[in-house]
Amino acid sequence: MAERIYLLQDDGSLQAMDEVAYDSEDLLQRLLERYPDLLAGDQMNEAEPRRWLLVSREMGVPDAEGGGSRWSLDHLFLDQDAVPTLVEVKRSGDTRIRREVVGQMLDYAANAVVHWPVETLRASFIANNEDADQQIVELIRDTNADPDVETFWRNVKTNLQAGRIRMVFVADRIPAELRRVIEFLNEQMDPAEVLAVEVRQFVGDHLKSLVPKVVGRTAAAERKQASTVRAEQWTEERFFEALAQNAGPTAVTVARRILEWIRPRVTEVWFGRGRDHGSFVSMLELGGGRARGGLNVHFFAVWTYGTVEVYFQWLQGKPPFDAPEKRRELLDRLNAIPGVDLPPDSITRRPTFPLDALHDDDAFRQFTETIAWGLDAVKRSAGS
Repeated sequence: MAERIYLLQDDGSLQAMDEVAYDSEDLLQRLLERYPDLLAGDQMNEAEPRRWLLVSREMGVPDAEGGGSRWSLDHLFLDQDAVPTLVEVKRSGDTRIRREVVGQMLDYAANAVVHWPVETLRASFIANNEDADQQIVELIRDTNADPDVETFWRNVKTNLQAGRIRMVFVADRIPAELRRVIEFLNEQMDPAEVLAVEVRQFVGDHLKSLVPKVVGRTAAAERKQASTVRAEQWTEERFFEALAQNAGPTAVTVARRILEWIRPRVTEVWFGRGRDHGSFVSMLELGGGRARGGLNVHFFAVWTYGTVEVYFQWLQGKPPFDAPEKRRELLDRLNAIPGVDLPPDSITRRPTFPLDALHDDDAFRQFTETIAWGLDAVKRSAGS
């Protein structure tokens, strides 16, 4: 049944505004694109209202690694904790909203966490926003005293890998049967969150009002959210405890050797943020670092998965590795290590190899000599 709200005028009179259906699904999609606050982030988390950045409308979702887009998600947003938020929009008059949309969303989510490279998400965001980095800084400034864009995207990757995503169904009205499914999924799924948002439209004389309301927050789901550990800064002790549990003693031995070797050769070793998985990243500042117009250079990260991630992607903007042939030389040096076999297209990506590959003394020596060569090359290029 259509409802009505009343606007109290300055002269004391009431103006009636009647609920009106949207003319098209595209209209509601365009409203979300222009006004992300319609997702009602304050209702999703009253203690820490969610704020949004739109990555893209019609975001392609592949069904295989490196494959083309099989599906098209209506909207992909990120919140200030770098949690990917998948949004599907339907009008209540669309019969697919009752059942098909749930299976559709689960298809998107299941494949996104496996087949979405964070580089693809970042490229889409940059393509749609001229001031992309500044928007991220503004989003996270209140929750991070030293907002860092690279850290934000690392956290997006960590959240995807951990399945920490949010699925949101948006419509003018959420049918009762869909509401029950959403409540059930939101209580059962962890760490993923499943919600719906009704965005009802009321129209009066030359006026329009949009009223969003979050659906699917049962008491059990709220308790689950309250018990969820926020992404925290990892410590060295916590990192090695998690690494031992995930990858075993050999990986721990190698990671400790890498940490001891790299520390005196760089400006800082930074332990990341993440709810379930952590990393440490060696950072070399040149020319005072990025804050003073210089460079921050990252060659690799070590993850609690038991892997080394090589930062070819970030090196693309750091001389002399902005030259493809220089990154290819780095790739060749790494692939000369027994047990390391990175594909040719790695020079534009962030490939990984197992820590266990560096357990042998000769392999470890080859790795450290390669990183030392890279650090020296960057310093010479910067005149340091």
